[in-house]
Amino acid sequence: MHKFFVPNENIADNEVFIEGDDVKHIYKVLRLTEGDKVSINNCQGEEFLAEINQVSKIKVTAKLLERLPINNESPLQVYLYQGLPKSSKMDLIVQKATELGVKSVTPIITQRVVVKNEINEFKKVDRWNRIALEACKQSKRSLIPKVNTPISFDELLEELRSIDLIVVPYENEEGNGVKALAKEIDKTQIRSAAVIIGPEGGFDESEIEILKSINAHIVTLGPRIMRTETAGFVCTSLLMYELGDIGGK
Repeated sequence: MHKFFVPNENIADNEVFIEGDDVKHIYKVLRLTEGDKVSINNCQGEEFLAEINQVSKIKVTAKLLERLPINNESPLQVYLYQGLPKSSKMDLIVQKATELGVKSVTPIITQRVVVKNEINEFKKVDRWNRIALEACKQSKRSLIPKVNTPISFDELLEELRSIDLIVVPYENEEGNGVKALAKEIDKTQIRSAAVIIGPEGGFDESEIEILKSINAHIVTLGPRIMRTETAGFVCTSLLMYELGDIGGK
């Protein structure tokens, strides 16, 4: 069944109004018509079964039939902080992080990040959020993760104050991995986790020392060095397996 995210204000009296790009997708690509059933998400985690009753080129109207008992969000809230990479790598990172179930993605500007035009990086945020929305539809997420504007390393440290578990993959770390970390911590006390990934050039050693000072867990992902766009996927997957819902029951 096709799924659409609709702002809650477009839902009233058991009727939903679908507008924007989804309208063209409905009538021109999917060729849905009156009587077809669709899934509606109100962008707040609630899902409904709906039946289309009118299709035009500017708006689609559907009647809500019932609320669906669906929640595809992980019990572990993972916040991905990604050292801002070059070119279009962030597109892939946002897409796959959404599929894995992260709560948000925040680019970080560390010492070894190369930002030729910082204004352009801020302009890309709208595109990254559109990528997150499309990945949400494909992966049947119940909530759309937010892609935030890039922040500095100091701003990152402030945000980490409210997170239960901080995990930092680092290529120079040896021995201590996510497997050992999962055995050390009290899993029942972990509701949120931050995964912090360095840029192409990695973290500066001084940044790692600062992260250690706030009780971040510096870990290895194994003997092979991974690209910045790969490390976040792997670390998030391992945490979701140990503390979340990846891997099934």
